[in-house]
Amino acid sequence: MAKMEILLPSMGEGVIEATITKFLVNVGDRVEEDDSLVEVATDKVDSEIPAPEAGTIKELILKEGDIPRVGELLLIMETEAEEPEPNRPEVLKEVEKVTFEPVAEDTISQESQEVAQSTSGTDNRTPSGKFLSPLVRRMIKEEGISIDRLDEIEGSGSKGRITKADILQLLDGQESESSVHHGDSDTAQQKISKERIAKPIAATSKTPFPAGANEEIVEMDRMRKLIAEHMVHSKKTSPHVTSFVEADVSDLVTWRNKVKDKFLKKENQKITFTPLFIEAASKALRDFPMVNVSVDGSNIIVKRNINIGMATALPSGNLIVPVIKNADEKNLLGLAKSVNDLASRARGNRLNPDEITGGTFTITNFGSFQNLTGTPIINQPEAAILGVGAIVKKPAVIETPMGDSIGIRHKMILSLSYDHRVVDGALGGMFLKRIADYLEHFDIERTI
Repeated sequence: MAKMEILLPSMGEGVIEATITKFLVNVGDRVEEDDSLVEVATDKVDSEIPAPEAGTIKELILKEGDIPRVGELLLIMETEAEEPEPNRPEVLKEVEKVTFEPVAEDTISQESQEVAQSTSGTDNRTPSGKFLSPLVRRMIKEEGISIDRLDEIEGSGSKGRITKADILQLLDGQESESSVHHGDSDTAQQKISKERIAKPIAATSKTPFPAGANEEIVEMDRMRKLIAEHMVHSKKTSPHVTSFVEADVSDLVTWRNKVKDKFLKKENQKITFTPLFIEAASKALRDFPMVNVSVDGSNIIVKRNINIGMATALPSGNLIVPVIKNADEKNLLGLAKSVNDLASRARGNRLNPDEITGGTFTITNFGSFQNLTGTPIINQPEAAILGVGAIVKKPAVIETPMGDSIGIRHKMILSLSYDHRVVDGALGGMFLKRIADYLEHFDIERTI
């Protein structure tokens, strides 16, 4: 028998620690390869750490709520392999092979306060061999779902693993069918969300005003708390200045309308405006590298890589920012595929930790909700964030060599919030105008 140390592996660029939200095993438990051992959370994503191989849990080194750093010991397993030499590198290599499966943020809000319970009596694999984590096994046991039924699900997790989100989607479909016959307006997922998110907060000194007769106190879920802390930190850290410019994007709209059907047929991908905004911002960041920076005390860190984050709204109402790394090195096709892939997996809680870290500049799209503009908050430790408003038709003065005329044009407002410690009005204004120029002078004959 050999002891195997399970360490906290790297969880993405810039992430040095994580919070243990829940141990999924107890001392003495027998686990198989890929069984989930512990749930951990960073300020970016919640994840499960699976067992590198089969064995028995010998010791839990830390406890729930502890915040280990990357490389710190979490627990010790005993495996059937031969006893390794002290400090054998292979032990660390096993840990490096551990992969992460993101889980929905509302998993933590209630379940992290419960003691991990055994799911004995529920198989950890379906008849066809699909792996079921302890969290999934507990859910199907509580909801009375047949294991045979799970073979019909195409898992959205790593290597086709069935995740919590897949179970919720299955329950949602079953509840929708039932509601047709019984008039039930709430889906199963909505019911679960209400039970976990709408949990009242006990009156404490941190709740200065108790709820009135026609009021309800709703506790923030974990992700919302992190967003709130991140936003307050940003406003306290950076003196925000916001500049605005209106861009005539008529040629851009005409081109996109001309190619979108062909693009979908040829590439099986939708071409939205987002990759066009990212491309323009990437070019402008190359032109003005002092916007692609962060602040460390009295030092300015100039980033050589241009990594564009795109704020993405989640079905839960929360927000996440997946990052397109080295966006300036991708062509328009590559950007379109990256945008569609990251947005889809973000909404399905399938992002990897590394895909939401390392951003150097962020874009948020107010136009998605038909808002004309807004004043976005900087995504620390970046120095600026671009807001793109709705594209609307407006009467405009058209200047020509033959004289001025009035015409209908597609206009949009771009807003740039920037850290006035390092980006002054002149730099911020020129940078924003350069983005507008790239969008306004779009080549209508461009091919992909």
